[in-house]
Amino acid sequence: MIKLQRSYLLFLGDAADQLAAKTAAGIAQWRPDWCTGQLRLPDCNADLGLTDQTLVEARAAGARTLIVGVANRGGTVSDLWRDTLLQAVGLGYDIASGLHKPLGDILGLAAAAETTGTRLVDARFPDRAFPIASGIKRSGKRLLTVGTDCSVGKMFTALAIEREMQSRQMPCTFRATGQTGIFIAGEGVSVDAVVADFVAGATETLAPANEPEHWDLVEGQGSLFHASYAGVSLGLMHGAQPDALVLCHDPNRAHMRGLPEYALPQLSDCIRLNEECGRLTNPACRTIGVAVNTSHLQESEAEALLCEIEIQTSLPSVDPVRQGAARLVDAL
Repeated sequence: MIKLQRSYLLFLGDAADQLAAKTAAGIAQWRPDWCTGQLRLPDCNADLGLTDQTLVEARAAGARTLIVGVANRGGTVSDLWRDTLLQAVGLGYDIASGLHKPLGDILGLAAAAETTGTRLVDARFPDRAFPIASGIKRSGKRLLTVGTDCSVGKMFTALAIEREMQSRQMPCTFRATGQTGIFIAGEGVSVDAVVADFVAGATETLAPANEPEHWDLVEGQGSLFHASYAGVSLGLMHGAQPDALVLCHDPNRAHMRGLPEYALPQLSDCIRLNEECGRLTNPACRTIGVAVNTSHLQESEAEALLCEIEIQTSLPSVDPVRQGAARLVDAL
């Protein structure tokens, strides 16, 4: 399981806009105390509001890992990036990246890291083998965020629940299953890069047996209704053995993300299928709430929609950005 050294210096490269730095933005939002600052190259159009630092300044401030927090078109690495990454390794930084291009493929970087004894961490690629899932019930409690579609706020919702539980001093751990989540958690498994037979086993490893009152908050991936990614969603479901599910939904979509021929499923169908699949490894699995992205609506419209969904599902329905996750934690 990937584990990162803290603190972080967030590398924004020459990001074309704020969206291109969304990975770094997620880290800065959820783990600002882990970040010494940001490193931006000339022509960078993204700004996280953190202190601008050089590699030397950040190292002196305690940074141990340079996070490549920007995604560019095609995952390419320019000479400007390469020079910065080589300098970072020379100063003793570990480098962590969520790009599709492995860090070791960058000319000269692997050799430099070997010389200095630093690590190149590709968060998309697990650094170990995983067992086949056993399906044996584990101690502790688990919540899994699931979705009507991809990219509907599953990571954000799990982190919002973690923040609310921590404010109540409830024992909990956010369990990351994607590259951005791994940077935010400091460890995790990118399950979409695990060989299919081992996805459930990797998830069992990620969220092991724990104290009876401890909650693992497992970051969901994909959707059981998405033709491209349902396999990952199902393996994650079976390995997590969730006691509780939170259904995440973006009502502003005309169709499934990237699949114009597939309509969004009904919430009731999503709840039913996710519970049926979850009960293979945890017969007590049930949905405890709905998290809805209402960013496209005015406040009054958002409240009306949430009220409608709550009546429809008989479950607490909230926008965790606007309202936080208190009602979801209450439902646990």
